[in-house]
Amino acid sequence: MYASGRSYTGRSPFPRFAIVTTDPQLLAADLLHFIRDKIPLARAMELSLAHYDGDRLSLAAPLAPNVNDKGCAFGGSLASVMTLAGWALMELALQRRGEACDVFIGESTVRYLEPVWSDFRAEAQLAEGAAWATFFDTLAARGKARIDIACQVPGNGARPAATLAARFVAKRRG
Repeated sequence: MYASGRSYTGRSPFPRFAIVTTDPQLLAADLLHFIRDKIPLARAMELSLAHYDGDRLSLAAPLAPNVNDKGCAFGGSLASVMTLAGWALMELALQRRGEACDVFIGESTVRYLEPVWSDFRAEAQLAEGAAWATFFDTLAARGKARIDIACQVPGNGARPAATLAARFVAKRRG
């Protein structure tokens, strides 16, 4: 059973479970449970949902299970949390529109700008110039589409500690 405490019936864009709501917060909570259930790395990283408003999504991670030998956050953990935040943002956009798609990361570039010495979060939103309308028009016409998503781990000042520029691809199932 997932965060909503509901039983699931019907077809879902998330493989192997179905949901019966379009409430953004319940969808995000349920997707996070799905991620933690199906991706062992996400469970080991102790991910939690920090924020979701339909346009932006943040995942939080404690430092302890994501620490490196220097005592700061492991770069692979930063990249993984940013990738999962971007993937989850796209999954939720598809879910809210009733689209059953598989989502993949097509390409990404990570930049590490400063060490992270405490618990952290990864924030995902559409990249500048990207639009859901264009993405969904292409998906409707071709059965697959791609979109650019920008992710960051906030740093101590105005500059982020890490960034991920990624292109995610969705392909309709069946």
